[in-house]
Amino acid sequence: MEMDMAIQSAIPVDFGAFFPAGAYMVGEVERVIEWTDDGQQAGQQHDKVTGKPVWTVRVIDADPNARKGQGEVSVKIVAAVEPTPPPEMPGLPFRPVLFDGLTVTPYVKEGGGRPRVAFSLRATDMKPAAPTKRGE
Repeated sequence: MEMDMAIQSAIPVDFGAFFPAGAYMVGEVERVIEWTDDGQQAGQQHDKVTGKPVWTVRVIDADPNARKGQGEVSVKIVAAVEPTPPPEMPGLPFRPVLFDGLTVTPYVKEGGGRPRVAFSLRATDMKPAAPTKRGE
């Protein structure tokens, strides 16, 4: 039996299930820019459901088994005020991070040959994570 099912919204996912080896923020928190149909900047993007501003951070997935090209992802954070980055690790540009309210939205990405399934990550909050020691 064949069934057509379409996911109509983001899928909640546990942080530890998506980032089992942890995650590290790199760079800074940035505003997500809203663009007009004719390619002009129209201020900061706002979430369609909550109306709150959307921010983005670059994140390194600490999973050593992550496939090539999948070690860095962007996470969009829907928050009324700019999220505060966790502190950097001494001597490194990495910031151990946790995300609350993490969701994943799959979509089809066109171009570069055949279409493939990609995903968008969103969260409601970002907070520091305690760095873990190998072997724990």
